[in-house]
Amino acid sequence: MATLAFAPGMAAMLAALGPECQAVLHAFAAALQADQGAGALRLGAVAHAAIASRPLRVVQTVPSRTTAHRGERPTMHRRTLLAALPAAGASTRLRSQPAPRLAFTAIPDQDETRLVERFGRVAVYLEAALKVPVVYVPVKSYPAAVTAFTNDQVQLAWFGGFTGVQARRAVANSQAIAQGIEDRAFTSYFIANAATGLKRGEALPQAIAGRSFTFGARASTSGRVMPEFYLRKQFGKTPSEIFSRVGFSGDHTRTLQLVQSGAFEVGAMDFTVFGLEQQAGRVDLSKVSVIWQTPPFPDYNWTVRGDVDARFGTLFAQRLQAALVGIKDRAILDAFGRTGFVAASNADYAPVETVAKATELLD
Repeated sequence: MATLAFAPGMAAMLAALGPECQAVLHAFAAALQADQGAGALRLGAVAHAAIASRPLRVVQTVPSRTTAHRGERPTMHRRTLLAALPAAGASTRLRSQPAPRLAFTAIPDQDETRLVERFGRVAVYLEAALKVPVVYVPVKSYPAAVTAFTNDQVQLAWFGGFTGVQARRAVANSQAIAQGIEDRAFTSYFIANAATGLKRGEALPQAIAGRSFTFGARASTSGRVMPEFYLRKQFGKTPSEIFSRVGFSGDHTRTLQLVQSGAFEVGAMDFTVFGLEQQAGRVDLSKVSVIWQTPPFPDYNWTVRGDVDARFGTLFAQRLQAALVGIKDRAILDAFGRTGFVAASNADYAPVETVAKATELLD
């Protein structure tokens, strides 16, 4: 068992404290030896309280010159032993500072179960690549992802084009550092329930007017921002003026489900999610089909806070970018519906910011 290395005479003080205090102090010493900082500090506090409750004086075996000539057994106040504990705890704190943790989140654009599986793999990959603890923090909405990033609850996020713009405007010096290869020229699908009779064409069908329509999340680039831009451009009206009923499903998976079931006649969604759902056998082409595909635009991105180098070390943002661009694991890439990741910059998303302002979604 580990023991505290007290100065000469302190061992006798320990012996005089009784078995209860001895047990606590031995446990404290063992925690120190194992470098268990939090545990040692808690045990140190217990030991401090236990010693403070003992009689005022404990025997010291090494007599002082002052008392020896009187033939007295000298005494020592308990504060001598108490003083040893804070110093030991302080040294533990210095040795046991935990490594900073990289927390990241993502906009909830799909079913939560699939997102946890996808980003759990990303967390494991990044932790191995960067040699720092990494944790994925799920959120319930697109605004919640932006808020978590703004409030420094997370330092990295997988945003859509629009939410990335919002986050970078809110946090000084934050940067878009990576995007999927497909995100350089992303598209939205307009989908329709088979009962509408709408067919795919080169242009957005005029016949969608007057029908029920669902977007995805309110802050979704491919599920709301870009589709609304093209609707306004073609019809010269707001969505509520074009359609009989307008809804917001919350995510792309739900948009597909609502249109396929007939709850809404028409909707707009991320083309990669449609592809993933089709591969998984969850698209019934006898009930739903793509009727139009938007022109390309930049979309999803990995955005990092501007203070990560100060927190994790010089050039950490560059290391993080290299790790993301270096993802080759097919299980991760397939879960994203991407063939790979490439470097990105804030300037890549200027078109999204322009469109968001034009549709009055951004000041």
